[in-house]
Amino acid sequence: MAYLRFREVEKAFNRESVTVAIPDKMPSEYFGEKVFNRKAMSQYLPEPIYRALVDAIDHKKPLSRDVADEVARGMKQWAIDLGVNHYTHWFHPLTDGTAEKHDSFIVNDGKGGVIEEFSGKLLVQQEPDASSFPSGGIRNTFEARGYSAWDISSPAFIHNNTLCIPTIFIAYSGESLDYKTPLLRAVNSLDRAGTAVAQLFDPQVKHVISNLGWEQEYFLVDEALYACRPDLAMSGRTLMGHESAKNQQLEDHYFGAIPQRVEEFMLDLEIECHKLGIPAKTRHNEVAPNQFEMAPIYEETNLANDHNLLLMNVMAEVARRHHFRVLLHEKPFAGINGSGKHNNWSLNTDTGVELFRPGKSPKENLQFITFVANVMAAVYRHNALLKASISSATNAHRLGANEAPPAIISMFLGSQLSKILADFVKMSEDDDIAFKKRETIDLKVSQIPELLLDNTDRNRTSPFAFTGNRFEFRAVGSSANCASAMIALNAAVADQLLQFRTRVDKRVAQGESVEHAVIEEVKALIAYSRPVHFDGNGYSDEWKLEAERRGLDCETSVPLIIDAYTRQESIDMFARTGVLSEVELKARNEVKWEMYVKKVQIEARVFGDLALNHIIPVATRYENVLLDNVYKVTNLFPHGKGEKIAAQDVAMIETMSEHIRFIKDQVNQLVEARKTANRIESMRERAIAYHDTVAPYLETIREHIDKLELMVDDEMWPLPKYRELLFIR
Repeated sequence: MAYLRFREVEKAFNRESVTVAIPDKMPSEYFGEKVFNRKAMSQYLPEPIYRALVDAIDHKKPLSRDVADEVARGMKQWAIDLGVNHYTHWFHPLTDGTAEKHDSFIVNDGKGGVIEEFSGKLLVQQEPDASSFPSGGIRNTFEARGYSAWDISSPAFIHNNTLCIPTIFIAYSGESLDYKTPLLRAVNSLDRAGTAVAQLFDPQVKHVISNLGWEQEYFLVDEALYACRPDLAMSGRTLMGHESAKNQQLEDHYFGAIPQRVEEFMLDLEIECHKLGIPAKTRHNEVAPNQFEMAPIYEETNLANDHNLLLMNVMAEVARRHHFRVLLHEKPFAGINGSGKHNNWSLNTDTGVELFRPGKSPKENLQFITFVANVMAAVYRHNALLKASISSATNAHRLGANEAPPAIISMFLGSQLSKILADFVKMSEDDDIAFKKRETIDLKVSQIPELLLDNTDRNRTSPFAFTGNRFEFRAVGSSANCASAMIALNAAVADQLLQFRTRVDKRVAQGESVEHAVIEEVKALIAYSRPVHFDGNGYSDEWKLEAERRGLDCETSVPLIIDAYTRQESIDMFARTGVLSEVELKARNEVKWEMYVKKVQIEARVFGDLALNHIIPVATRYENVLLDNVYKVTNLFPHGKGEKIAAQDVAMIETMSEHIRFIKDQVNQLVEARKTANRIESMRERAIAYHDTVAPYLETIREHIDKLELMVDDEMWPLPKYRELLFIR
């Protein structure tokens, strides 16, 4: 490689050992110290204002402007006391990232000076430019006005000495231009629909809460090596690179000892997270070299999503302190596992009942089966939409590989729950629903206590699996905004629950008992959603054929998968739940197609530059070295002996020449394919063209570059190789 070049770059970064400032107290003592949480509210707000704000948060009530003014004053003073003098509305545009515009607290005092002031008006609403964010045609450059509005349910926090206020982001014309607005609508819709169904079992229920526990997978790469890889810097993944002789085949990295440099980074990251109120709990090595995971304690879905987006920003900042770069691309390295962001999703009531956990009585178990059956029906009815919610140009590299769920949405339930549902369909009204108690495993080893056996196994090939008291949506990509998947899932389940309650009420109005009506409707849902239930190997070719026979969506082209958003059944579902209008859906599809095009376009441009300006010149120089050697050998040894000695070099020159010729020819074709695609006006058709005619070149050309990597002198190769990138020093 350029191993020497790497060392030169490393010196330029002036890498020194990093000392982590470990607090001299336990996490519980400093957790949330940078968050305007209820503890801070109670200290900085007058008691009546504090009670009014908490009541508005807990019961989803609007907040008066007078109360907002008092909250703003208290929030400003809290921030100033912590050394902050700027604030920002922190929102989630359709880029999958976050956005912020910082303003100071100062205003003119009328005497030639300034004072620090922050009003309820500034807290509640601002007007960021809406023309420069993706809008799918909702906003034009000359239509710049947009609004950000305070989300009182997600507490303000301090990041990098700026007060960050979580907000929604909408157009002047009222349409959502972000992920938070429809996410809030979806969880509120699910709250209403879930409460209506839960009240069939307990009239005391007032709310159903959607919870999320994400698992963030990521790679770490040495900063100096990263600087020597333009493809990593520009596209987030290695567009070329031969597999390392050793990668993950020994299966020795998963849950292995964490490298010291990485553990120092993780500790630093956890401290920052805890100060920001992110309940980071789990850390470990993942399957691939240099791949790791962080997971938090469950939180309400909207707050959990905010925390995940904040985490991704904090990870990047902390990594730089430790001379790492974080890679969140779903497949940054070929030949080893990619990264996902498993979304563990659950529901509970305000009375403390976990709706996806079996109960102790037949009534509680009927409620459990009712909610499971409704989720099954929603996932079956909208399996194409759920796949669209997690599809992107980057996640396409991971889905369908042997470390990720297939590009088919099915549900794993486990043997016990599968049997319960099968028996439930056959049961009579007098039968009770009972689950087996947790069994134990006796290992016959005196030093080891009996182990409790869970009521379900785990199926790592299932994209949507029941895992005991929750469902794990495993197909979400590591770089994604969790909201995309959670909007579709919560809305689909909310719509299904509304339909279920309507059908039950109709039966009761006709004289049936509530219990009988519920049982009959649940039986119908179990039978209806049977095609989406699959507990087998999702990686097998047989499953792909079986899934197609069952009528599940098997499309693998991301631009075509995205069409699911604007199918009539999706438009109607989002309209009924009030989550997204048809205008908003069509605009989002335009954004998704545009993002797909731009990401593949960037990869194609970087790839062409690397191939023609880095790889080909180096390969040609090495060819000349070999040619010079052949010339000298053949002239040194007479009578044909030189030709025999140089035969292997001649064969290598011929092989390299073929690779070089192919690369040059195919890169030219790649450029022409890109130009042709760019002339297509329809963004959907352009995305399809990029998928069908541009992206394939990246893989076919890469094969030849990767073969050259094995042939060219290691000291001449211009890019750090996998064996250097994947093993932290």
